[in-house]
Amino acid sequence: MALIELTPGYFVSPQIAVEEVPALAEAGISLVICNRPDDEVPPSHQAAALESAVRAAGMEFVHIPVTNDTLTLDQVAQQAALIDAAEGPVFAYCRSGTRSSIVWAMGQAGKMETDAILGAATKAGYQLDGLRPTLDALAAQKG
Repeated sequence: MALIELTPGYFVSPQIAVEEVPALAEAGISLVICNRPDDEVPPSHQAAALESAVRAAGMEFVHIPVTNDTLTLDQVAQQAALIDAAEGPVFAYCRSGTRSSIVWAMGQAGKMETDAILGAATKAGYQLDGLRPTLDALAAQKG
């Protein structure tokens, strides 16, 4: 498992397994956010299995399942608030890390310049340029 840093204190990656949880604790992660719906993975990789392992390793766990079709601004706000309130680094995962990156990017709209958000995503290996109009619109609403 590779922790992909989008910004200091916020990391993403593709789906993790229970066996990888100790490495997250060793890396100093304080909060794990699962952005993957359970219906996409077998029981061994569903939120409940990961939550048990994460909590046993001394970290917090939150399940905010998102898909490209069902992502809401409430989910974006919830994840942004969790990131802001975390007492240490935050790690989020989904199938590839893209959804976790999108949720982060939308939560940063109005806090960071759109170019900086997209640049951070690109540097991390996530091409989110198609999200520019959405980020600009969210920034204007918050502005």
